[in-house]
Amino acid sequence: MRVVITGAAGLIGGVLRNGLGSQYELAAVDVERIPGIESTVANMAKGGGKVWRAFRGAEVVVDLAAAPSISTPWDHIYGNNIRATINAFEAAREAGVRRVVFASSNHVTGLYEQSEPFASIVRGDYEGLDPAEVPLLTTSHPIRPDSPYGVGKAFGEATARYYAETHGMSALCLRIGTCKRSNRPENAREFATLITHEDLVGLVDRCIRAPDDVSFGIFYGVSDNTWRFWDIADAREQIGYEPHDDAERWREP
Repeated sequence: MRVVITGAAGLIGGVLRNGLGSQYELAAVDVERIPGIESTVANMAKGGGKVWRAFRGAEVVVDLAAAPSISTPWDHIYGNNIRATINAFEAAREAGVRRVVFASSNHVTGLYEQSEPFASIVRGDYEGLDPAEVPLLTTSHPIRPDSPYGVGKAFGEATARYYAETHGMSALCLRIGTCKRSNRPENAREFATLITHEDLVGLVDRCIRAPDDVSFGIFYGVSDNTWRFWDIADAREQIGYEPHDDAERWREP
């Protein structure tokens, strides 16, 4: 199966290239050439024929292309992230791609973390809390973006639904948690929000392999952390995602 990854030079792109390279015929699109893989140098925000040609023959596109920081200003979200998202879906439609896996973000609902009990959890203040009793945020909760970056990702989810319902394309959106180069939590919040490299690869693989009748979905991408507050039941049921890691393994006694 031919799978094209946009934004493939970034951290998550590298994790997926390493984890999926033996299972699929991978190709990359980014603003820089990536050694060791079929690579198209193109700016997704500009789109154009090079992107369409890179997508041609692909069954799945994994769209990671975006400036990933929550501090990214509005003008760059509009001029880069939103345009790149539109171009990815439109090029996929034109090239006859069966499915787009869109890298959304947990920041689509980031402002819930200012409310209890989530605020205490992200501070690492667990006094009086039982992780088994923490209410989980589902993808049916109203969006509460915490930044222009989060708004841009919410736009991407809406774009994905539009293409799924009007163009017959499968579009799966992943509200990815915290993926670290170190592959471990580095602060209190990340004991709740971490997704390890292994679980991220597993999640994307399940999206790629999901049945054709899974035409649209939004799933939280997080490991099975003791203190996670995002619900992954729908990902388990609809695409068979089974995370194996728990950030507690890195908790110092």
